[in-house]
Formats: sequence, structure tokens, C-alpha cells
Amino acid sequence: MAERPKHPSDDLENTFRILVATDNHVGYMERDSIRGNDSIVTFEEILELANYHEADMILLGGDLFHDNKPSRKSMHGVMSLMRRYCVGQRACHIEFLSDQSENFPPPFPVVNFDSPDYNIAMPIFSIHGNHDDPTGDGSLSSMDLLSVSGLVNYFGRTNNVDDITISPLLMRKGRTKLALYGLGSIRDERLHRTFLKKNVKVLRPREDTEDWFNLFTIHQNRARHGKTNYIPEQFLDNFLDLVVWGHEHECLVTPVMHPTNNFFLTQPGSSVATSLSEGEAKAKHVALVEIKDKQFNLHKLPLRTVRPFVMSEVVLSKTNIDPSKEDKINIFLAEKVKSMIAQAADQLLDEDREPMKPLVRLKVEYTGGYSTMSSQRFGQQFVDQVANPRDILHFYRQRQTYTGKAEGDGDAAPVPKFTPEQLDSTRVEDLVSDFMSKSDQMKVLSSKALGLAVKEYVDKEEKEAISEFVKYSLTQTQSFLKQRKATENDYLQLIQHRQQRMRQEEEDELEVKQVIEKAEQKRASQPQKTVESDSDGSVSEDDSQVTTGVTRGRGSRGGRARGRGSRGAARGTSSIAAATATSTRGGRGSRARGRARGSAAAAATPSIAASFQASSARTTRKADKVVIMDSDDSGDNIVDDDDFDAPTSVASQSGRRTTLSSHASAVSGFGQSSSRSKAAAPTTSARSSSRRKANVTYDDEDDDSDPFSMDSLAPSKKRSRHA
Repeated sequence: MAERPKHPSDDLENTFRILVATDNHVGYMERDSIRGNDSIVTFEEILELANYHEADMILLGGDLFHDNKPSRKSMHGVMSLMRRYCVGQRACHIEFLSDQSENFPPPFPVVNFDSPDYNIAMPIFSIHGNHDDPTGDGSLSSMDLLSVSGLVNYFGRTNNVDDITISPLLMRKGRTKLALYGLGSIRDERLHRTFLKKNVKVLRPREDTEDWFNLFTIHQNRARHGKTNYIPEQFLDNFLDLVVWGHEHECLVTPVMHPTNNFFLTQPGSSVATSLSEGEAKAKHVALVEIKDKQFNLHKLPLRTVRPFVMSEVVLSKTNIDPSKEDKINIFLAEKVKSMIAQAADQLLDEDREPMKPLVRLKVEYTGGYSTMSSQRFGQQFVDQVANPRDILHFYRQRQTYTGKAEGDGDAAPVPKFTPEQLDSTRVEDLVSDFMSKSDQMKVLSSKALGLAVKEYVDKEEKEAISEFVKYSLTQTQSFLKQRKATENDYLQLIQHRQQRMRQEEEDELEVKQVIEKAEQKRASQPQKTVESDSDGSVSEDDSQVTTGVTRGRGSRGGRARGRGSRGAARGTSSIAAATATSTRGGRGSRARGRARGSAAAAATPSIAASFQASSARTTRKADKVVIMDSDDSGDNIVDDDDFDAPTSVASQSGRRTTLSSHASAVSGFGQSSSRSKAAAPTTSARSSSRRKANVTYDDEDDDSDPFSMDSLAPSKKRSRHA
């Protein structure tokens, strides 16, 4: 690290030296190949600064981690750094005075530098933020893990948000007394209401009350986002001396005095940019606070490992460029971005480190007949120069002020009544589908499959659902274009054609679902015959053969279920194909009404990637070519067709005809369990009526278990057993 100026104190024996930082967001974009280590590298720099300036303690204002459930990589990185920089032989000169059982949560209610089991040289005190707040079973957070490991003194947690009592951590160094208060993140609306009801009590020491320096740490919205979606500064008590405000990412570390409550307020901001906004573009700092008696001094310490971030804005209507000249607009914006990249080079503070690719954001106001362009395509020319090539440009329109008057009329126009949309019945898949239909981006993704991926992420907290789906779709699209030897000019046309084919198949699938539902409703309205048991207790048809698969297969007499059950999987069809509800015609099997009971042969739920892979499997009825793709095929061996058809697949073995997805596919989506039927294969006579042409089998046999058969609408002739 390059040489830094030190801030020596005249009286170290009576002076607290506290390094203050907030919103470290360790783990932010940790999967990104360029920005993945930004947060942990800067957090290490903060610990280095604390050691370099011989701080007595570190105060963190919440959001140490970006995720509520940080990855093992992030947790391991933080714990390793804390052990490296905070544990050692250097003596800790802080004396802890208050009741530790009141300040720290069980099972180890003791400050770590007083514990005989640890040798803490520089203790860390931290509250939780909204990203790492206590949730789930046991109401635990990542801060609790660091607390029980003895690396962090976790405080500021409340058990009753409607009646809050904040007790201070009382410490002393020499003759200087410090009362440290903390309030972890609470939902702003609720905390706002609690303040208004005067149910927030802040305790003060009884002895020498006016001799304590009162330092308060909070993690809430400071800027007003709604009527109660923030915490006004005047809510805080006026006996406080300094307030450290977390959650807001804009760096406003220079302390300012509140006009009415007479306390100073500092906002260190985040140590890593988590959004491309104006507040994040400001230079990042942490604070070194020196407290002596009732006075304090704050030193701004710049962070040198932060990735440079340059933000600018252009108004196209002021450039005198013809809106129809898209090439000239592209050249103009590219030149502007190049100048911003050169400007970012001047922000590098650490000369010992390798220059980093900067973050660049150019806001483009395009009112006046101008049109937008693809930001991802524009960014391809800067892939090797910036860290965010996909979102360099941000197009927006100037807001138009509503005057409240109708045209040609001096009276105010009545405001139409608006009935808010009922969101209770809205599904995640519908929201994604609606967004995809209106967006001109993400052309390679299927709206239906993406909706299922988002639903899996929301309902089951499956973090990899969306990323695995995107990777799979990208691989399939790349293979699709590679097989056709497409040029760059043909990409958009081919992708649009492929998307049209996928949407058409989804519409056909919906029609098939409706036909099956009608057929099942008709069968349900017919009287059913029961199967009487013999004297020895046996029955003519075994009800235990009902399986939970999604397909019916020729060659196995898979059971058939109605209601919430599903059909047995075809022989020769993988469990993945069954999960995607690729339906095959099969032999007649037993029927059961009501809720189907899964057999012991039911397969386990397939993996996420396998489910996506199977859900994209499609079928072609061409007589001259059949494309066959295994469930684990990456798509490299897809057979090309001649009329720009999207890659299709046959989920079953050769010689088995595949139809569109069944009713269970549209309802359950990916992740549906499937089972492989274990019944015997069809006899030779059952195959005699089929005819073959170019490896495709067409079945002429009329099967009353086929939902597309005319007989399927007639009353069932098979006997079924009543439960």
C-alpha cells in the first residue's frame, strides 16, 4: 500500500480512535468475473487502515454482507480477514463498564476482548443492516455467526419492534467515557410509527451523565421515500453527540450539525458501488474518529481500492444530430464514452495496484424524435475497456408536467378514478410473461420457462434457478446459430424466428391442455363401475399401479390418474423428459379417480439445469428428418433443417411417436416429479398395425386412453375401483 498520512494524537492514553465504516456489502456480484472480488478487497483495505492508524476499535454500521445468507466464499473471506487483522498480541486499552449480558445476545453474552479464550487486539462492534438482518428459524443472521465465533461484538438488536429500549455499551479509555448506542435495521414504516408513539426509549448512564460522549449508530432510510418510509433526523434524542448513519450509499462523511437537535451527523456511505447511480459515483471514504472527553475529531480516509466510476449525461436534442442518422448517434455516444474512460484513469489512487476497468454510465435523454438502441450491442466495442459493457447506456425521457387542464378549456380536467389492480391472484409467471412481451431485450429467453425459473427462485429460494436457465438458453441459442453458420447480420432474424416457433408451441400446448381437460370432465360426469373383490380378498385391477409421472408410454402399461395425479412415464423416456411433460401414446393402463397415489418407483425431482433442458424439448412431425437430443445433450449435435426451424428433440426412444406437452406440463412446470413405468412391453400384435416412415412411427391403433382419440370422449369401458 502506498504511504498514507497519519493523524497522530496528542494524548493517546485518553483518546478513543475508532474507524467507522458502513455498507461493505461483501459478496456483491461475487460471480462476476471482473467485479467479483471488489467488495472483499475493499473490506480488507478498511481493516488495513484500522491497523495502520492503530485504531482502538472498528465500528460497522450494518450491511457487512450483501446477501442475507452469504455464500461460504464470502463468509470464509470475512472471517479470515478478521482473524488476520483483529487477533494479535497488541494490547486493547478499552475498559468495558456496562452489564455485558444486557448488551450482547446469548449464548455468549460477553465482549470478545474481555474473554479469556481470545486475544483480541482490535475489536469490531457492529449492528445489522437490512441485507443481513435476523430472519428464518431462530431469527438468526450472519452477525450471529460472527458473534459466536468471537470475531464481532454484535449489538443493537431488538426483540419487540413496537416497544424499543436501547441500552448503551459503556466503555472507558483513560478519563474519556464513551456510551455507544446502536439500532439495527427495522422496516422504516414500522419504526416510524414506533417513534411517533414515543415507544423508543434511549437509556443514559446514571453516574456522571453529562460526562459521557454519546455515539449513536443507525441503519435506516435517511432520505424520504414516502410518507413514513424514512426516519427523520429530529426523531433522535438531542443529548447525542455524534450519529453514524448507515444504509445510505452516498458518501457524506464530513460531519454536519443538525439545526434543531444540536448533534453532529456523518454518513460514510458504501465501500462498493452496488448500483450505477449518482450517489455511488462519488469518491468513497471511511472515517477515523478521535474522541477525547466530550470533543471529537473526524478524519476522512479515502479508499484506494474502489473501482473507478464515471457518470455523465447527454441530451440528444441539443446535439443537432438528425434523429434518422442512427450511425452518427452511435459514433457520438461512443466518443463520449471514450472520453469518460480516459477520465476514469485519473481516479486511480493506488499506484501500486494494477489499473482496474472502470464503471461507466452514460445517461441519454432521447426526447424529440430519437429512438433507443441496444445497450448490450453498443457495449460490445468496450468489452476490454470497462467493467460493465452491458449497461453503459441508460435511455430516459424528460418528464412532462401535468397541468391539470384539458386542451382548449380553462377549467381543471377531472382526474379519472383509478382502481388498483388486484395483485393477490397474480402469478409470478404472468408478471414475467407480461414483461417479456413488452420488452425488446432478452430475445433468447422463453417467457414461460423464465417465469418458472423466477417462481422457483421466489417460492423455494433456489438461488441458481435463474442463472442456470439463462446459461442453458444461451448455450442452446449459440448452438442454434452455429449450426446455421449465421453471420452477425442474420442473428436477430434467426433468434426472432426461433422465438416465434417456441411461442407457437406454447400456444399449441395450451390447446392440448384444454382438449384434455374437456375429455376428463366428460369422463368424470359418467357413472363409474366398482370392482368387487373376490372371496380371497383379491381384486381384478391393482390400484397400486397408479404412478405419479407426467407421460404415458407405448410399451408399458403405466397407470393413469385423474385429479391431482398424473400419468405414468413411458418406457424408454428419461425422468427429465417426463418432468417436462412430453406426452407419448401408450398402452391401456388402470385408471384411478381423485388424488393419485405415487408408487414406490416415482423418480426423484430432477435438477434445475436438467429441468430447464427437458422443458425446452420439442417435437417435429416431419417425415423426412427427426432431431433427437438426449436429456444431457448440450446441443452440439443438433441436426440442421432447411427452413430455419428451431432445434427440436424427441424425448422418447426411436420408434416412439411424441406429441405435444400434456396437461400436467402446463400446470406443474419444471421440477415436477416423474416415474418410469415398469410394466411389460407391448406385444408383437399390438405393433403390427403401426407403419414406419423415415424412423418415425405412426400409430393407427385407436386407443380409448388417448386424449386425442374420438373414443376418449365416450363413456369409459374399463372398470375402475372406488376408493
